[in-house]
Amino acid sequence: MSPVLILVLLAAVLFVGLLMIPLGLPGLWVMLGAALVYWIAFPAGGIGLWIVGIVSAMVVLAEVLEFTVAARYARQYGGSRRAAWGAIIGGLIGAVAGVPVPVVGSVIGAFAGAFVGAFVAETTVRREVRGDPVKVATGALLGRIVASALKVAIGLAVAATVLGAAILGG
Repeated sequence: MSPVLILVLLAAVLFVGLLMIPLGLPGLWVMLGAALVYWIAFPAGGIGLWIVGIVSAMVVLAEVLEFTVAARYARQYGGSRRAAWGAIIGGLIGAVAGVPVPVVGSVIGAFAGAFVGAFVAETTVRREVRGDPVKVATGALLGRIVASALKVAIGLAVAATVLGAAILGG
């Protein structure tokens, strides 16, 4: 197989992985997998242990940010710690359960789950220390949107890092 064709195939897999991210699918993990396969198949191809390590760290960072940013926004909008945890847990449950909408159901579920989780958790806090549950839940939703945008940005950085290393090293 020609080296150009291999690079085109790598770029295509990275692009598909990038498209998967906003849909709530494991696109970053697909991109990391592509880097690993390329590294194993073409040890002299430019993607080495350092690149795999950097990309792995970026993927883990993106996953952590995805859930913690929603919690941070819930807190910034006056929510309790309980609301922050509600946003995290609700977002996870919503992403897994999804809603019956083809392709984007898990994304909608994650957004709705963060909102509902923060709202329900905040309403269980004593009234005298509680923030406005709708405001807190809105903060959690905005945080989830920001987190998704950050995850896509990190996906772009992963794609550029992997493809750049493959092109420059190959």
